Amino acid sequence: MEFILKDASAKNIFHFPVNPEEVSIRREKQLETVNILLLGEVDMAQEEKLKEISFSSFFPADKDPIGSMNLLTSYMVSKQPVHFMITEAGVNILGYISSHSTSLRGGEPGDIYFDIAIRTWREPKVRTKAASGATVRTDMKPVPKTYVVRQGDTLYAIAKRELGSSARWNEVYAKNKALIGSDPNLILPGQKLVMP
Repeated sequence: MEFILKDASAKNIFHFPVNPEEVSIRREKQLETVNILLLGEVDMAQEEKLKEISFSSFFPADKDPIGSMNLLTSYMVSKQPVHFMITEAGVNILGYISSHSTSLRGGEPGDIYFDIAIRTWREPKVRTKAASGATVRTDMKPVPKTYVVRQGDTLYAIAKRELGSSARWNEVYAKNKALIGSDPNLILPGQKLVMP
């Protein structure tokens, strides 16, 4: 049985020199807990969580342990998934090295012990709707700003106060000509003007 890692290009192939005594494969269902009135908490099943494979072993002093640990670190920091296989066990996955730790033990000079965890890689898929079938959401339409005319108001004063420039009074008039009529100086308290 061999434990093998390949990088994304499959040019660098790494064989672990010492097989671990035990391999742990963790599978888990993703659950969302909701609270329903008069029923209490209920678990709603979601998708399967990412599978995690973890094991511990060591790199013997005569097999370049520092180079091996540096290679594992380079695989871990890479943004590309690695190909991990355990021959004769049916394990053949793409995944990320999510963690690895190193330890040195007294009495065994040069050997480097490690723990490693590899999580399966899942390609993100984003669903998009074709532009031809796109519909405009009614709740996304912009709501025009309005202004209610008060006693003593003029379009000039409203434009200065609401739009920052009295020179924009004609824009206010153009938007509300049907309501105001032909005389822009004749606005009445209570009229609801649409602002540009």
